[in-house]
Formats: sequence, structure tokens, C-alpha cells
Amino acid sequence: MSESTPRAPRGTGNAGKRLWNSVVEDYDLDQHELSLLGEAARVTDRLDALNAVLATEGVMSPAGDGKVHPALVEARQQEITLARLLAALRMPSGEEGDQQASARPQRRGGARGAYGIRGAVS
Repeated sequence: MSESTPRAPRGTGNAGKRLWNSVVEDYDLDQHELSLLGEAARVTDRLDALNAVLATEGVMSPAGDGKVHPALVEARQQEITLARLLAALRMPSGEEGDQQASARPQRRGGARGAYGIRGAVS
């Protein structure tokens, strides 16, 4: 990493640092994007910890009641959160042949303009 490459947030674990580094090495992010990436790194660490619990205890509840382990339920929720955080960064899809013209995340929006509440705007 170069001197200008942002460092992962304090307390970020190995899995989160891998995600952080893989993104900041290739893209220049604004502060709000770094905040999203930092949260995605924390979620990645949580998923890593939950997967470690599931690897040790299995996917069924330790109570033996036939229900899935609570860590599996939480892991599913964290996966959804991670997907949404990464989607909010609007990173390129990474398909072969794509060119990263400016190594910036995709910029979308604004094409539709702002909408007012019907009847509230004259």
C-alpha cells in the first residue's frame, strides 16, 4: 500500500482487512465510501466469527430441539447486510474486458432528477 492508501479502521480483523485492502488498492474512494467500506469490513469480520462458531458447533441448535443454530440465522442476516453495503459502493461488476477508466466506483443516479410529493410542490 502506498502512503496515500487509507488504512483499515482500527479493530478490523483479518477477513475485514482483506476486503478493505482488495478495494482500496484498486479504487480511489471518497470519505462516505470509505465509511461504507469500513462497515462492510466489520460485517465481514462478524461473518468470519459466526462461520467459526458454525464450524465448531454445527448448523443445528445445540439445544437439540431440531431448530437451526442462532449463529446460522445471524450469519444469513449479516450476508444480506454485506451485500447491501457492497452494492451501495457501486463497484464495477469485474467482468473481463471492462475498463476502469478512472478507477472510481460507478456513479449513477441524478438522471431521473428529484421528485416532490404529489400535491405538495407547486
